[in-house]
Amino acid sequence: MRQKIYLISFSLIIGLFLGWLFFHSSLKSETKPNQPTDTAKNTIWTCAMHPQIRMPQPGKCPICGMELIPFAQSGTTSIDPATVHLSKEAAQLANVITSVVTKLKPVKEVHLYGKVQADERLFQSQVAHVPGRIERLAINFTGEQVVKGQVLAEIYSPELITAQQELLETVKTKQLQPDLYEASKEKLRQWKLTDDQIAKIENSGVIQNNFEVLSNTSGTVTARRVNTGDHISQGTVLFDIADLSKVWIMFDAYESDLQFLHTGEKLSFTLQALPGIDFTGKITFIDPVIDPVTRVAKVRVETGNQSGKLKPEMFATGIVSSTLAEYHDNVVIPKSAVLWTGKRSVVYVKQPGSEEPDFKIREVELGPMLGESYVIVNGLSEGEEIVTKGTFSVDAAAQLEDKPSMMNQRSGKSLTLQEMEMRGDSIPKKNKNMP
Repeated sequence: MRQKIYLISFSLIIGLFLGWLFFHSSLKSETKPNQPTDTAKNTIWTCAMHPQIRMPQPGKCPICGMELIPFAQSGTTSIDPATVHLSKEAAQLANVITSVVTKLKPVKEVHLYGKVQADERLFQSQVAHVPGRIERLAINFTGEQVVKGQVLAEIYSPELITAQQELLETVKTKQLQPDLYEASKEKLRQWKLTDDQIAKIENSGVIQNNFEVLSNTSGTVTARRVNTGDHISQGTVLFDIADLSKVWIMFDAYESDLQFLHTGEKLSFTLQALPGIDFTGKITFIDPVIDPVTRVAKVRVETGNQSGKLKPEMFATGIVSSTLAEYHDNVVIPKSAVLWTGKRSVVYVKQPGSEEPDFKIREVELGPMLGESYVIVNGLSEGEEIVTKGTFSVDAAAQLEDKPSMMNQRSGKSLTLQEMEMRGDSIPKKNKNMP
């Protein structure tokens, strides 16, 4: 029995030894000592801050001086080398949202800011029609309301007294010298005496020492230009009176917005002093000349003000919704979909037929801005799907993979310092602390 156990143990040891010899020799034959590994083959070195740098060997970035790092090649291959590939998980983490491009009715909202002003056509200057001295003012402060025919002031005029004396003398001889009689009456009419006042003087035979100045219009006194006791001449302005039953709303329009404004268009506006109340009016005038200092043109809206709520110098905010008929066949996309570099405007278009999100950059031509959207003049067609949210994340992935992006129109090539200077990249000079 013991011999049988020894025999079995010896057989197992011999079997294990033969197996080790067989498999050890086969592993040696498969391994070649001078074969290079895949990780060390064709390594590209780039800069973490400037991904456009591509170098075949390690070193320092020629722009910022940082140590170059191995470039992480994308694990997926695409038919189009300019296509940016994102996994579904990466697109969700970056909050990338796409939308289908559609044609919309382009409506441009122009925001205007201005003030309430008195209608210039309803201004009146109340003047003295006779020379003399102000004996009494019936209106003593600005802002007072007057009506047409109201007495505003009384003037003592020696010239008017003399003219009344001439009238009374010619009354006695009007049958013999009617021309002199009519001439004396006409002289008083030129000084704005009414026929009733002239008839009163003629019938009473009493000379009137003070002449009453009557208001020519109804409105609000905006300025008082004389005081009691002032000596005035014929034509001196006594009061400025404005009729505020109609007012103007004068808005400032920037020159870039003038193309969307037309006379006759409806304009809605609100006043800071009257919140919650919406007013409407029509544009009646657009100033043909732009102010050289403020670079704006005046846009006028006329509106009634019978209630007197609209007071001059109130601040107003207006909105004009202008339909752009010339762009009715163009597509409209959100502003968030556009990356604008100052020279180029680009969007990322989702490539059809791919299981995971693939995007390709495309340059577009922008039309007018419609609030939070743009009219596209050229570059997109209806039905295409574009990135409308998370566009910067897609562009960052394109830059890291050295593919065409917002700031880089070409890819797949390491740039020399001369090429970067020709492209316009800013390359700082090395300082003492930079190797």
